[in-house]
Amino acid sequence: MASKSCPASKGPLAYLLAAVALCVLLIIPAVSVARAANPKAASPGTPQAHTIDAFVAGQLAQGKKPNRLIKEKSPYLLQHAFNPIDWYPWGPEALAKAKRENKPIFLSIGYSTCHWCHVMAAESFSDPAVGAILNQYFVAIKLDREERPDLDRVYMAATQALTGSGGWPNSVFLTPDLQPFYAGTYFPPKSRWGLPGFSDLLLAVRNKWEQDPKGVSKAAGEITRLLKNHAALPASSKMPPDDLPAEASKQLATAFDRAYGGFGMAPKFPRPVVLYFLLRNYHYQGNQNDREMVLVTLKKMAAGGIHDHLGGGFHRYSVDEQWRVPHFEKMLYDQAALAVAYLEAFQVSGDPAFARVARGILDYVLRDLTGPDGGFYSAEDADSPLPEDPKRHGEGAFYLWSHQELRDALGKETAAVFTYRYGVEQKGNVLHDPHGEFKGKNILYEAHSLAQTAKHFGLGPEKTAAILAGARQKLLELRSRRPRSQLDDKVLTAWNGLMISAMARGYQVLGDARYLAAARRAAAFIKDKLYDPKTGELSRRFRQGQAGLAAHLDDYAYLVRGLLDLFEASQQIARLNWARQLNATQTKLFGDPKGGGYYSTAGRDQTVLTRGKEKFESARPSGNAVAALNLLRLANLTQDDAMRKRAETVFKAYAGHLKRHPTSMPLMLAALLNWQHPYKQVVIAGRPGADDTRRLLAAVHRKFLPGKMVVLATGGADQKRLAGLMPFLEGMAMQEGKATAYVCLGYTCRLPTNDVEAVSRQLEDIGKAR
Repeated sequence: MASKSCPASKGPLAYLLAAVALCVLLIIPAVSVARAANPKAASPGTPQAHTIDAFVAGQLAQGKKPNRLIKEKSPYLLQHAFNPIDWYPWGPEALAKAKRENKPIFLSIGYSTCHWCHVMAAESFSDPAVGAILNQYFVAIKLDREERPDLDRVYMAATQALTGSGGWPNSVFLTPDLQPFYAGTYFPPKSRWGLPGFSDLLLAVRNKWEQDPKGVSKAAGEITRLLKNHAALPASSKMPPDDLPAEASKQLATAFDRAYGGFGMAPKFPRPVVLYFLLRNYHYQGNQNDREMVLVTLKKMAAGGIHDHLGGGFHRYSVDEQWRVPHFEKMLYDQAALAVAYLEAFQVSGDPAFARVARGILDYVLRDLTGPDGGFYSAEDADSPLPEDPKRHGEGAFYLWSHQELRDALGKETAAVFTYRYGVEQKGNVLHDPHGEFKGKNILYEAHSLAQTAKHFGLGPEKTAAILAGARQKLLELRSRRPRSQLDDKVLTAWNGLMISAMARGYQVLGDARYLAAARRAAAFIKDKLYDPKTGELSRRFRQGQAGLAAHLDDYAYLVRGLLDLFEASQQIARLNWARQLNATQTKLFGDPKGGGYYSTAGRDQTVLTRGKEKFESARPSGNAVAALNLLRLANLTQDDAMRKRAETVFKAYAGHLKRHPTSMPLMLAALLNWQHPYKQVVIAGRPGADDTRRLLAAVHRKFLPGKMVVLATGGADQKRLAGLMPFLEGMAMQEGKATAYVCLGYTCRLPTNDVEAVSRQLEDIGKAR
């Protein structure tokens, strides 16, 4: 990759840069932090098995002695349990040692599937000489950013402010009172490419710490002050301007890549929150350009190498503008967010290609990221053992093919069709390979359409499709025998909430009962393993039979969203009741009664420098935006105006920020659009599972209709219980013994009907309401 870290999407931190740049120069004047354009590829590191447990067992069997990280649950920390470094997890023991011995802290933040984290681990953290320096002069702390996003957010902001960019591994030097004074991302073992060697850097930091402690302390205090100022979100008594969505649409249009889709230049990240907003702005405002930007982006991504054309799902991001060369890790949250984006694109366009991609994502998650008890695992690594030499690792090795491999596997004739369709070349097809990692290898992408392929070979489209489908299945089976990328098997509440939502939505739109069953099992797993009924509170992480870590705002907000989608898909009132309970707990733990909205954390951990609110949405939506959408849905479902007023406090909290940075939080703008337009209600009175009921529900779910709620009125005890929450359900019943639809706007309903076409027309009618 061109970047020597797994890059972080940039938020609006530019105003900090000038103020802190001087601090950087004052701290470590002896080393350069210039970034190199094309460094030589680094060693990929020692081999790992498919799970971290197997890796640990293998290391112990070889007689290797672990450090204290062996007691941790995080796969990322366990990857470093055999380093010759006296690593500590973040906690009282490490922080007390730093204060007692007056040593600076070296804080290394990453995650288990990060390629450049592996590189730095192999080059530096496995080196006894580096370990000796760290052990003598520093307190070394390892942190899993996925377990502690609050700490990661604070120190990534520091790195971005100090260097102008960010990524992982995030390497931050702190005073014993946890204030950052120097930071970077990946550092090579020796000075090269314009970057200081890690050992040289450690010694320079140590010298500065010992020779000028007052200067270091002063600079650290200034940086911390700026970080706290940045984290603050001034309260407002006004709602955001009505024209903000239109302004955001204009700004996104100027950044849109009309040739390849997406926004801005390489590297390109999927940012589904942008797509969600644009589809809603198209729906409410009728802006065709918004629709076009979404559909083009999703088509180009699906055709590119960022999409796994054999196994389904998407890789983390693309290093090039054409989506052809990915960073190969696969994250659960990306699968969840993109599945929903493709489902909505299918609803908007009717193009079955979008449905196929969504199905591929969900099937991949069911096959490779679902645990035996129903929880969804977090990720698969970017690196994997080389098939030809499993003792060595390489990025994307699991997914790459040589031309000869494909010909041997498929035979000459089928291989010709397949390689034409997927752009395979004899010398390799990787257009962006500055490190020489992919020489002679191919990343599958759709170089030619199905129609072009059929025409080129003089075959009919159906026969060509059948040949390609058979080839993909054969190659998937062959690939499954290769050594796999390491699986991060921790279960995170927040990310499971996103996938519960995606599975429930997948069931609604695609009608596949497997997805509903998966959503139900995951919700049951979370309630059984990560929820304390005595306190009503969630834990964040489950692994190896143990739940742990305090949940954050996103854990609550994402799970509530998942439960609301699961309620609409299953019509089980227990899902709705639990969502309401969690929403109340969320307000108690995270609500800001003065400034409005929600803090990202409960504020119980005093070691976190700032207690802020997210100001930027990248791959994942902000907890506040999801919370606002949840509140509006609950207000719609229960006719509880207090929920709507609570959502308004979120919008007011962000009014000033959104006015300055309209595109920083696209999902917040999507929520604002829902707030600006009337509630929509669709009630199907019918027998659960009956054919006529299913037909009406299918007609409803085919439509893209943001801001709607769907309720099944069965006429029995369930309807009575629901009517206790939703008084408007009283009296809604089947007509003439047939399933009947009640399509309503602001609780004023059209004439009840049991005709599918009439329901579709009524849905179109209320969808146009402004």
